[in-house]
Amino acid sequence: MKNSALSTEIAMYSDEDQQNYEDWMASLPEELWDVPLSSLAIPGSHDAMSYSLDINSPLIRSESDTFRLLDGIFYCLTRPAIYRWSTTQEKGIVEQLSEGIRYFDLRIAHKPYDPSNELYFTHVIYTHLTVVETLRAVASWLESHSKEVVILACSHFEGLTEKLHEHFIFSLKKIFGSKLCPRKETVVTLRGLWALGYQVLLSYDDQAAARQQVLWPGIPYWWANQNTASGVVSYLDWQKDMGRPGEKIQACALQIHQRNVLCLNRPFFPLKLLTRSKAKYWNNICNVERGEWSEAINSTQSFCLLFCDVIKKML
Repeated sequence: MKNSALSTEIAMYSDEDQQNYEDWMASLPEELWDVPLSSLAIPGSHDAMSYSLDINSPLIRSESDTFRLLDGIFYCLTRPAIYRWSTTQEKGIVEQLSEGIRYFDLRIAHKPYDPSNELYFTHVIYTHLTVVETLRAVASWLESHSKEVVILACSHFEGLTEKLHEHFIFSLKKIFGSKLCPRKETVVTLRGLWALGYQVLLSYDDQAAARQQVLWPGIPYWWANQNTASGVVSYLDWQKDMGRPGEKIQACALQIHQRNVLCLNRPFFPLKLLTRSKAKYWNNICNVERGEWSEAINSTQSFCLLFCDVIKKML
């Protein structure tokens, strides 16, 4: 496998179109087994569960009153637009795992007026699939891929009370059990994780994580908040030059961000077409930057997690 920077469609490059990435960590050369996890380039999925969005669900609580009003009045127009622009992934969680994705951006929420403890994923609206059933599928996949390690970044937690946090954390421990790598100061490497049977680093971006040894704090990431590919690349170049503090895991988002107004102006233009329309540009940029970015991966001033929209395949 040869290294390169990510495009918005892909997570890694390879000369073999049909290469199997289900066990790519297990297949890494031995000299990488003792490299800190924070120094490995790990492919990730932005809003990993958006393939399961429920077009008829309510808007999440954090959306603006103005947007909520527009959605209420022009529901037949806004919903198709919301669904198309919020769906950042097409493949299911197990398929993403099998394609080699190892970092998952998971945004958790509790639906308003729902008396149950069920939690869902969100991206403007809620998903069909619940959090628990999805994570059980991840745990099941890991059972048959004993040397693959995943990083689950749980965040947002809209509508979660302290009691719901406690219930969710209990469920996480029950689902993953001994696979959960506890938070520690020592360097985390693949060899070390394999020796202890750890397969899950669970980032929990809430103060509730401080009381739980098996939960890691939120992972910082570089998000350009730009609506052009060139703007994203300029931002990432600037961040790369600035560096990152210490040996902590760092995420890097290769994604184009579109405002709600633009999405509503182009309701029938899905996000994947915008993303893939920029693929040639991304590839050209990545080819030019390949030497610099590959060198950065092995330095303390690098990104570790690289995640993007519309995961197509690992090339």
